Amino acid sequence: MIFAIETSCDETSAAVVQGGKILSNIVSSQTQVHAEYGGVVPELATREHLHNLPTVVRRALDTAGVQASDLSAVAATRGPGLPNALLAGYNCGQGLAFALRVSFTGIHHHEAHLYSPWVTGAVADFDAFEPNVSLIVSGGHTILVHVRAELDHAVLGSTLDDAAGECFDKTAKLIGLPYPGGPALDRLASEGDATAYDFPRPLLREAGDDFSFAGLKTSVRYFLERHQDVLADQQRLRNLCASVQAAIVEVLVTKTVRAAKRLGVGCVTASGGVTCNSQLRRDLRVACDNAGLRLRMAERNLCTDNAAMIGILSERKILAGVAATALDSEVLPSWSL
Repeated sequence: MIFAIETSCDETSAAVVQGGKILSNIVSSQTQVHAEYGGVVPELATREHLHNLPTVVRRALDTAGVQASDLSAVAATRGPGLPNALLAGYNCGQGLAFALRVSFTGIHHHEAHLYSPWVTGAVADFDAFEPNVSLIVSGGHTILVHVRAELDHAVLGSTLDDAAGECFDKTAKLIGLPYPGGPALDRLASEGDATAYDFPRPLLREAGDDFSFAGLKTSVRYFLERHQDVLADQQRLRNLCASVQAAIVEVLVTKTVRAAKRLGVGCVTASGGVTCNSQLRRDLRVACDNAGLRLRMAERNLCTDNAAMIGILSERKILAGVAATALDSEVLPSWSL
């Protein structure tokens, strides 16, 4: 039975996992804390983690109906993420493992995302696992990965500047939408005309698998300087949101499906916070269906930062015989996948 902790950014999460089943997955969000600043403030995030961890840990154990003495291993996110935020959860995990005299595993946050699409409900189904091209798309990262086998992967491409989630959030901020901007933009876009305005699709025609969204964000800023009246017209504002969203999603979907076809895999997976976006989920499914590709998307509660995926990956590593992590190891805020 594994106890897992996640504190890489602004969610404090703890979970209990056993035999591929998620017995509990408690997530305490800090959205309201950071809303007045329009983004995550690292110092505040760390303070909130320290405040929330005792309660979240206890709730995870109580929800699973277990005692700390029942645990056989502890896992925690080692990186990447905000340095001090990572330290809060990582040191907590190390201390718990030391006190219980059980093994400890430091987990790569993005690697955990790679395997979250194989969880349905609260049960992981790795018997169905197959090689795939995986899209990890979140607030700070956009990564395309070739997963050749369990625990065997290679990064195909990543963002050269702004990630897709950053483009969503920064565009929303330019428009004046409340934090967090991405979900608010998605809601407005659902009632807009995606063909109303033509925004660039960065690197869409490039042969490589890298992404770039800084130019799209800049294009929106210049557009608003020329057409400030759009913000005063609700329908035109919805059209703007829909047009920007369509540009981001087209790039993500096209490059993901193209990589899968090039590599000859039969499966595509998607995870990360931006995978909650309604158009991305819809368009990626249609594109995979048209290309004859099987699609597995992480369920919405496992798309955002959570400890359950940390525990699931830790269990797979333990079963595969991967060595435990030293209790005196340090966090790796810039850890590459």
